[in-house]
Amino acid sequence: METKDSDHVINNVDVVPVPSSLTAEPPALQHPVPPQATLGCHLARRLVEIGATDVFSVPGDFNLTLLDYLIAEPSLNLIGCCNELNAGYAADGYARARGVGACVATFTVGGLSIINAIAGAYSENLPVICIVGGPNSNDFGMNRILHHTIGLPDFSQELRCFQTVTCHQAVVNNLENAQEQIDMAISTALKESKPVYISISCNLAGLPHPTFSHDPIPFFISPRVSNKMNLEAAVEACASFLNNAVKPVMVGGPNLRSTKSKAAFVELADASGYPIAVMPSAKGLVPENHPRFLGTYWGAVSTSFCAEIVESADAYLFAGPIFNDYSSVGYSLLLKKEKAVIVQPDRVIVANGPAFGCVSMKDFLKAFAKRVKCNTTAFDNYKRIYVPSGEPRGCEPGEPLRVNVLFKHIQGLLSDKTAVIAETGDSWFNCQKLRLPEGCGYEFQMQYGSIGWSVGATLGYAQAAKDKRIIACIGDGSFQVTAQDVSTMLRCAQNSIIFLINNGGYTIEVEIHDGPYNVIKNWNYTGLVEAIHNGQGKCWTAKVKTEEDLKSALDKAISAKKDCLCFIEVILHKDDTSKELLEWGSRVSAANSRPPNPQ
Repeated sequence: METKDSDHVINNVDVVPVPSSLTAEPPALQHPVPPQATLGCHLARRLVEIGATDVFSVPGDFNLTLLDYLIAEPSLNLIGCCNELNAGYAADGYARARGVGACVATFTVGGLSIINAIAGAYSENLPVICIVGGPNSNDFGMNRILHHTIGLPDFSQELRCFQTVTCHQAVVNNLENAQEQIDMAISTALKESKPVYISISCNLAGLPHPTFSHDPIPFFISPRVSNKMNLEAAVEACASFLNNAVKPVMVGGPNLRSTKSKAAFVELADASGYPIAVMPSAKGLVPENHPRFLGTYWGAVSTSFCAEIVESADAYLFAGPIFNDYSSVGYSLLLKKEKAVIVQPDRVIVANGPAFGCVSMKDFLKAFAKRVKCNTTAFDNYKRIYVPSGEPRGCEPGEPLRVNVLFKHIQGLLSDKTAVIAETGDSWFNCQKLRLPEGCGYEFQMQYGSIGWSVGATLGYAQAAKDKRIIACIGDGSFQVTAQDVSTMLRCAQNSIIFLINNGGYTIEVEIHDGPYNVIKNWNYTGLVEAIHNGQGKCWTAKVKTEEDLKSALDKAISAKKDCLCFIEVILHKDDTSKELLEWGSRVSAANSRPPNPQ
């Protein structure tokens, strides 16, 4: 961030007190927007321009005037959430569907509450504009203690916390460069595909300035440009490596989203003839109706026959991968570096070397598609060994419902008019096995894995993708963290279908390391949602224990109750889990319990 000479500087961020001529009370808010463009008006117009037409917020005294000006923008919808954490999760879900999200909180107590969701968005490479109402501009540098702080006259605590989980920070406490600071922050979020932090002093939102405009000049985000010579060299090296391989394969990773390389990946797949798979965190980014789609590559818990083809290949191209302990099943992937081409957002590494920097993923995939030789050997091998998987045995009349039967019926709900939200837990593994029709959305938080994320994310995704019906699979333990914003779903008249999987605790943690702390207090979940409903909005609940109950509930959810928020509590045995979770849990447990290296 550019630093300018100022009377007071905190961590290289300008904190110049506003001139006394501008400390008067802001003009009373008028509807529509007053004739003079104000800071609040400018920010609202910028959010509309980039597509964040819904903003998730929790009011607090430092942001109230700013919220007035956001409401005054006709094209912007301000959505009040039950807490800041869910507002952040909603902005995360919104960004997944719309490409960018925004949320507003108040100073410190709100900011430090929302920061966990912003950290998750950072880990998942999602551009979220996190706006915080800050102290009055006159209080900076005055050695004053304010409420909503930890009782010290240093207002930089919140800023310092956000510096590690955002790619840009702007503290707006004077009008002279406010427009520049706001525009720089928003454009950086879009360019870097990461969250940014904007703090706006509470007395500035209603003030005009010549740099503000009702119709600001549209953003132009300069695209990432590859170094031409490096791009050509990377393509040449990759062609030499992969065109001489016997049975190469391709695997898509989660960075296909942030680099906008999904179409380029498919273009290369079509040209190469290679079989294609996705890492678990990239599910939904590659069309699963592609003729050579193998499924999810997740080591020992991969789609059947997928790992065998990938790990037996003599060369593999990974586009945008993130290898962590969860995606590598406790570091147990049977991959060899000397066989791999790793394509990252700005870098290509061929086997043990060389590496080529300043090469964008999209440019590389498109250029290599023109040089690759078609080779279907690996896919031919897949067809030889592939055996179609059978459907799970149906439940007998009155028999308790099983999790594999539940997901067989969820599969039947999927279409191009639906999107799946999978909560951290066994839903990760069960939802990975769903075959997504073309156009069906799919989201989960693989890297950060914050339980409770899916409630807010469902709210945000549904608000951004109103052409789709959201199918959310949420465990009981996760739901207890963030349940309140079912209320906001009702206020927004959303018609998502929420499957509350009640198996008595934190099942994913049981399989990593069991203990009494993984057992939770059982709630009357349908009763809780009915209480939240309170006769306002369209809501329907059901509690199912058998397959017959489930069929009846689904028939209602997709017909008579298709316009309602449908909450279906599914009662399952505490030990009824996917086989993949059992395998994954034991390997992650082994990785977690490794003894210290010898000193």
